[in-house]
Amino acid sequence: MIPSRRCYALLAFGGLSAALLDILINRQVSLNFLRVYNFSLLVATIIDASQVKNSAVEVTRKEIGKLSVGRDNAIALQIKSGQEKAIAQIRDAYPPEFRVDRDTLEVNLPANSVTEETYIIHPDCRGEYTWGDLHVRQLGKLGLAWRDWRTPAQQQVKVYPDLIGLKELAVRLAIENSGAMRQARRMGNGTEFAELREYRTGEDIRLINWKATARRDRPVVKVLEPEQEQTLFILLDRGRLMTAKVSGLKRFDYGLNATLSLATAGLSRGDKVGVAVFDRDLTTWIPPERGNHHLSKLVERLTPIQPVLLEPDYLGAMTKVITQQTRRALVVVITDLVDVTASSELLSAMMRLTPRYLPFCVTLNDPLVAQIAHTPTETTKDTYCRAVALDLLAQRQVAFAQLRQKGVLVLDAPCDRITSELVDRYLELKVRNLL
Repeated sequence: MIPSRRCYALLAFGGLSAALLDILINRQVSLNFLRVYNFSLLVATIIDASQVKNSAVEVTRKEIGKLSVGRDNAIALQIKSGQEKAIAQIRDAYPPEFRVDRDTLEVNLPANSVTEETYIIHPDCRGEYTWGDLHVRQLGKLGLAWRDWRTPAQQQVKVYPDLIGLKELAVRLAIENSGAMRQARRMGNGTEFAELREYRTGEDIRLINWKATARRDRPVVKVLEPEQEQTLFILLDRGRLMTAKVSGLKRFDYGLNATLSLATAGLSRGDKVGVAVFDRDLTTWIPPERGNHHLSKLVERLTPIQPVLLEPDYLGAMTKVITQQTRRALVVVITDLVDVTASSELLSAMMRLTPRYLPFCVTLNDPLVAQIAHTPTETTKDTYCRAVALDLLAQRQVAFAQLRQKGVLVLDAPCDRITSELVDRYLELKVRNLL
């Protein structure tokens, strides 16, 4: 039982009334009044709290599905009132390390009604977490006391990579796919033969099939489409630099989201997709496959992986790719670099992939560094920080220039935009048939 504000207000009113009686009459009358008043208020409060049990609300948490890291996820609670109206407060025992929009849900329900309340949780770490019991507090009919109790609702919940983003991307790709393929066929932009059709004014005469034209006695062109069943292989670094947090998420989580999004795009375009995760050793190797079932395998295999404070062995990872992946492939390395000196191993490893493979180096930068570098300063400390940021950006550009000179594709984007920019770049490569 917990006294309400009304109970405390009535208690204060009784005290003031007793003080007034003491002034107007005498102290004995005041004390007798205070004893009777407080005892009556106590009895009424106890009765009010005990009667809540007869009309207690029923609270259940709906089954929590797969949560997405770095996203707002809705958690739903169903509240059912009894034969009397109910005023209640509900707190869910969510993992304390996660942020929520409101930690207490307040409801005012009519009698015999059911409602659903939701709160938003924002997990910033992947893994398996425990949701505890539901803590319920209901106000009595007289409004004098709250009765609180706990409803068992313990549940184990997994926090996955950005599944919400993957669903949005899958819908976008499905809409674009048919239109993109029709456009590619119409423009003859591809390498694989699709069909023959009559020549249309303005089309490239190099696409005319002269044998078919002679047979049909009218111009016939070849319709080409982008080559299918190419191979996309993604190398995801989980080394020291990937442990840093950027805007609340580890850099590795951004890289993992980008990996799964790129895999989704590759599978939607008919490519085989393989993924490897490495630090000092190659810890995970998933051979290239195609089909939607492969994406589910990638999600389940990659979700438990966490970054570690180890320097990555780029040469070892590239050697494994060269040994295992004999067919030409687009090899995407998702990592980060500091400068030319510290990333010399990455540079030499990427250059080993050319010209047999099409190497693609993707780096995740911290937008805060660019913000510091381009913000005017007034103090000596801020000026020093800006100079360091400018130097870091300049050295990154030198490293990227060296990679480009050796035929390595480069994408450097802020962590929070890396996924969309990487997918767009991949789709551009497919349209241009660079692989």
